[in-house]
Amino acid sequence: MARLEIENLTKRYGDFHAARDVSLDVAEGEFLVLLGPSGCGKTTTLRMIAGFVEPSAGSVKIGGRDVTMLPPWKRNTGLVFQNYALFPHLTVGQNVAFGLEMRSVPKAEIDEKIVEALKLVRLDHLIDRLPRQLSGGQQQRVALARALAFRPDVLLLDEPLSNLDAKLRGEVRVEIRNLQQRLGITTVMVTHDQEEALTMADRLVVMRAGAIRQIGTQRDLYERPSDHFVADFVGRSSFLKGTMSGHDLATGGGLHVRCAATVEGPAVMALRPERVFVDTKPVADVENTFEGKVEFVSYLGGMIDLHIRLSPEDQVIAQVPNHDIALPGVGETVHVGWAATSAVFPADADLQE
Repeated sequence: MARLEIENLTKRYGDFHAARDVSLDVAEGEFLVLLGPSGCGKTTTLRMIAGFVEPSAGSVKIGGRDVTMLPPWKRNTGLVFQNYALFPHLTVGQNVAFGLEMRSVPKAEIDEKIVEALKLVRLDHLIDRLPRQLSGGQQQRVALARALAFRPDVLLLDEPLSNLDAKLRGEVRVEIRNLQQRLGITTVMVTHDQEEALTMADRLVVMRAGAIRQIGTQRDLYERPSDHFVADFVGRSSFLKGTMSGHDLATGGGLHVRCAATVEGPAVMALRPERVFVDTKPVADVENTFEGKVEFVSYLGGMIDLHIRLSPEDQVIAQVPNHDIALPGVGETVHVGWAATSAVFPADADLQE
């Protein structure tokens, strides 16, 4: 394993910045996830680390060695592509051998390393199969074995689970995380799936428009988002927009919401659904309580989402446990309440409707 250091990494295509001054310090054995919507620069950043995209500025160091201008095969990084990139005419074993052969590893060592890598992903019994004879999850694990066979200093994962169905995706991400922890390999993964990111990462990097918006643990980003975009992208929130003066947020729908934080002028409050209390009478012991009408009920198994209209312009979502009790239905009037501790940010013009 090795430390990965990225400093002011930038990629320009004419006047367009695909990545802008991206700086990261990934510790030995850390699992870092680059998270963001399509086009935010996360894959470009990963490919600059791998050496497939030449940066316009900045540097990449692996284990203290500057690899910025080195080709991919001289960086000792293992990359798992989104579509696995397996050779269809080669067997599982031959696919795993490919990277070793490109590095001129002796034949006797190659055979040993193939079996070793396939045992890591529990596929050594399929060594003679062709990719078309494997399931999607098995193909993904072959691609992972190929990336690990030569013991890379850094493992790079580019949306590795996006082609799997939901159930298999959940299983394979646990396998990848367990394997990464067992090997202690420094890993950087790109995804737009926040559940994947929250499940697998030691730290997350949220990107937008080629730049980093926030770096932190899952709790940091969920509990203390740095801005409106992060609060909107990580987890779910209801947003109440208006004008703030002191600790009072006056919404467009005429509500006056008490906030612990202060942001003068146009502002937006992010309210997590599990922090909203619902009752048939005014909610006690919270700074904010309002009457509203249930507009939609979403059954999610163990939890239920209640979409509650507080004014023509203000709606909140409350998440409540699915107990054997009577829950309000669509059209019913309820009382909602929440504490004043919810995050408040200056209004982001790019995110306004």
